[in-house]
Amino acid sequence: MKSYITQKVNIGGVLIGGGESVKIQSMCTTKTSNVEKTVNQIHALQNAGCDIIRVSVLDEEDAKAIKNIKEQIKIPLVADIHFSHKLAILSIENGCDKVRINPGNIGSEENVKAVADCIKAHKIPVRVGANTGSIEKDFLKKYGKSEQALVESALKNVQYLNKYGVYDIVISVKASSVPLTVAAYKYLAAKSNLPLHIGVTEAGTEEMAVVKSSAAMGALLLDGIGDTMRVSITDDPIKEIYAAKRILRAVGKDENFVNVIACPTCGRCRWNSMELAKKVTAYVEPYSKKLKIAVMGCVVNGPGEAKDCDIGIAGDKDYCVIFKNGEIIKRVEVENAESQFFKEINQLLNG
Repeated sequence: MKSYITQKVNIGGVLIGGGESVKIQSMCTTKTSNVEKTVNQIHALQNAGCDIIRVSVLDEEDAKAIKNIKEQIKIPLVADIHFSHKLAILSIENGCDKVRINPGNIGSEENVKAVADCIKAHKIPVRVGANTGSIEKDFLKKYGKSEQALVESALKNVQYLNKYGVYDIVISVKASSVPLTVAAYKYLAAKSNLPLHIGVTEAGTEEMAVVKSSAAMGALLLDGIGDTMRVSITDDPIKEIYAAKRILRAVGKDENFVNVIACPTCGRCRWNSMELAKKVTAYVEPYSKKLKIAVMGCVVNGPGEAKDCDIGIAGDKDYCVIFKNGEIIKRVEVENAESQFFKEINQLLNG
């Protein structure tokens, strides 16, 4: 696996870039000024595995609420602001750990300088970027809707901040198109060493959003590109965290989990392995332990195909075999297979 070494940035004590592990982000769907609901959602997201949380700042009440929210949470908070340099400054003054802005849409040079001065005074990082809906007109005219347009537009916003002495910057170049997203981040990784926030924007509802995000971010992560990520899903944001974790596990960026493999079954399968595979997968989801479990349809290939697994099961019409590292340790009747298998799993989980 390749690795692009990027600049390291500290977001409220959480490090991204510079070879650190990929951090998972999400964004609250609550009105930020509703402190109770926002805090409750942040707690739920943190418990699910969220490393950094972002909130939208639409008005002064949202910006001022950040102070109260920060007192009740334990993960870094990012304030997301567009068009208002005053709200950006107010959010920073109320304790956000990072601010997400596009310098190009907050007005005059004087406004950009004011925000940059506040960022420096409070020693926090900033995320800037572009998506296909915010490409600056000059680049859109020159390059069309392309990876060059996305990247050059984002880098221009970086230059605005560099001009006033801000260098702790995270950058993103998202598109709703998977091929364009991948092309843009690869183009950007070759041009800049800033830490990269990766994701597919406007990915849609759960099923398609997960497919798009897995295709794009899987390709990037396998190429060593990406320091922090958000899976955008039009649904409960907790689903974003679960999807991100699964993507990281699938590409080998997180090995501290219970990996359940299961064959798709065929005509040789004469017992309900599908149902057991679902039960085992749900059961082990909360555990952070490096284990590999196999639920295989038949005894013909099961133990051999899954010989690298810590524990596995395969079945026939009347019996199942339970095996460890490819070696059969017991043969049980089908009706007792589930209870016996879970007994063995629990010994590994808690041993």
